[in-house]
Amino acid sequence: MRTTSSARPLAYLGGAVLLAVVFAALYVVFVRTITGQVADQLSYDGAENGWRSVTPFTRRLLDAVPMVSVVIGLVLTGIITLVRRNWATLIVALAAAGAATVSAQILKYVILDRPDLDVIGYAGNSFPSGHTTVAAASALVVFLVASPRTRPIIAAAGTSFAIAAGVATLANQWHRPSDVVAALLVVAFWGCLAGVVLSVRARAAHAVASVGTRARAPRWWLWLVPIVGLTGLSLAVTVLRASADSPGMLVAYVGGVVGIVGVGLVLAFAGTRLFARLP
Repeated sequence: MRTTSSARPLAYLGGAVLLAVVFAALYVVFVRTITGQVADQLSYDGAENGWRSVTPFTRRLLDAVPMVSVVIGLVLTGIITLVRRNWATLIVALAAAGAATVSAQILKYVILDRPDLDVIGYAGNSFPSGHTTVAAASALVVFLVASPRTRPIIAAAGTSFAIAAGVATLANQWHRPSDVVAALLVVAFWGCLAGVVLSVRARAAHAVASVGTRARAPRWWLWLVPIVGLTGLSLAVTVLRASADSPGMLVAYVGGVVGIVGVGLVLAFAGTRLFARLP
């Protein structure tokens, strides 16, 4: 049995608008208010406590992110495209990834600024993170060209890589938590716009999709339960072992990591559901 595609352009457009609003709110709160800057800076400073234990790994990860993500993304994208022969989707996916990468740099260096609110710490604007954008954009390309059946797997793997890259930038004190979250939002925004183009094209061509190829919603709660439990345990251990003079920084650092992971999972879940019926 076959049925017409139920992908709706307005759903993707609505997602893009929502992501833009969240991005703007994140910028206003964490970059342009004292409370937000202090919270971000506490998490940034708290990363010093993990510097000695994780930096050798995270530094190598950071150095490898741009090249590894691009190479892996190109290889997987090439294989999938050759198998599925969907060249138009490839062009849209590459355009979305390129736009995300370029727009992140324009936002950081041209459009957005960081006001001096007398918060002690690094004063330059680093919102959003370029490294995280590259990692997430590479995953987005593979996600878009993949079949609906394999998209949940691609979303899980790609999001994990992007989250790892984002947490690494925080652990190495290259970026604040809000920078990483903002980068994920930028990539998701362009992913939604790509969804608009692909869904319009599918409807215009009277695309049909087999019911059997419709992606099943992954059981994300099976992932979230152990992650939440591990996060709670890590937070408890961190607080108990925190030195008397810097418990706030340690808690803020763990909170920043948890926030990055949480946003990444939510975006992966939403993206999988939103693109489930796009042929």
